[in-house]
Amino acid sequence: MEFIMQSPKEFSLEIEKISIDKRINHMDAVLWYCRNKEIEPESVSRLITKALKEKIEANARELNFLPRQAKLPI
Repeated sequence: MEFIMQSPKEFSLEIEKISIDKRINHMDAVLWYCRNKEIEPESVSRLITKALKEKIEANARELNFLPRQAKLPI
């Protein structure tokens, strides 16, 4: 498959769509995208927007890949 250059916004929308359609978290959606396009995950790092990065970080915290952050009671 051919890797078509995308803007960060287009890439984030694509990952969001994959996440919803496949019912997987955003981190897995990025890996799924890379596997299907036959590209290395490192090559899409520049396309990850701040919002997508925050979603991936939240997914990682839920899976205990990163330490949990303290939350203030609301």
